[in-house]
Amino acid sequence: MILVTGGCGFIGSEVVHQLLERGYAVRVVDDLSKPESRRGEGYEFVQVDLTDPAATLDAFAGAEVCINLAAKIGGIGYFHRFPATILSENNKLYSSTFEAAVRHKLRRMVYISSSMVFESASRFPSAEDDVTSIPPPITSYGFSKLSGEWYCRAFAGEHGLPYTILRPFNAYGINEAPSEEVGYAHVIPDLVKKILEGQDPLELLGSGEQTRCFTHVRDIARGIIMAMESARAVNEDFNLGTSQEVRILDLARAIFDLCHTGRPFRVRFIEGFEHDIQRRVPDASKADRLLGWEPEVPFEKGLIEVIEWIMSRCLEQWDRR
Repeated sequence: MILVTGGCGFIGSEVVHQLLERGYAVRVVDDLSKPESRRGEGYEFVQVDLTDPAATLDAFAGAEVCINLAAKIGGIGYFHRFPATILSENNKLYSSTFEAAVRHKLRRMVYISSSMVFESASRFPSAEDDVTSIPPPITSYGFSKLSGEWYCRAFAGEHGLPYTILRPFNAYGINEAPSEEVGYAHVIPDLVKKILEGQDPLELLGSGEQTRCFTHVRDIARGIIMAMESARAVNEDFNLGTSQEVRILDLARAIFDLCHTGRPFRVRFIEGFEHDIQRRVPDASKADRLLGWEPEVPFEKGLIEVIEWIMSRCLEQWDRR
């Protein structure tokens, strides 16, 4: 039995989908706290607040492996507005889930960290070992995800709980809805929403010179499962991402062109958030070497899927407002 915490979320739902395709028995544990969270079919579902240790212990009974995706997460605006909530709730969640994994003698904890642990990186591309030599993350979210990595190592050291750490770099794809408030969702759905709603000029946070390495959620989920299945991944950490850097201004132009608005492309730069990391680039060669993983979905193909999904799911809702 594979237990997936946060399995109704953006990355989690794709992980669950691929696990079921491979024939695994799956239990999803989720509190359905996000508006877009939806229960699926074909798996056992348990609605639980994972900050509750007793409820978490019950939910973990009978599991062999935990893919631990549950966390307080959002875009950069969410990070800045709720830093205490993020730090406090994520640490409670990690304590509950790791202690439950030890009590039930799980074979492995597969912990999904974040590229945000590299907020303070100055060497690019950034390799896994850099995490131990750079300053800690600036944001509460980045710090909380790094804390989860230390949970992995601490519980392995004291209790012998095997782990694998995976760091997705800027996952994107369908099933991630845009937010009503700028910065609460991630940049791609936010930009698609603003362009489809006719914002002119298009507002971009900061200078537009920031770069990200966008990795399709199907590739991320595939890498998570490959690591879970591999004995070579035990007590190891892996970056999962493409090394293709995309400038945010170029991203906005690409999405604008794919939306075929008929308008000229015009942008207006507005003041960004205090902690808007200018560059994150992964060295994912370790995942290639030990797991045989590399990204497969071309970026433009993935963007088209996202635009079509948002158009089909969201435009009618916006028109009713």
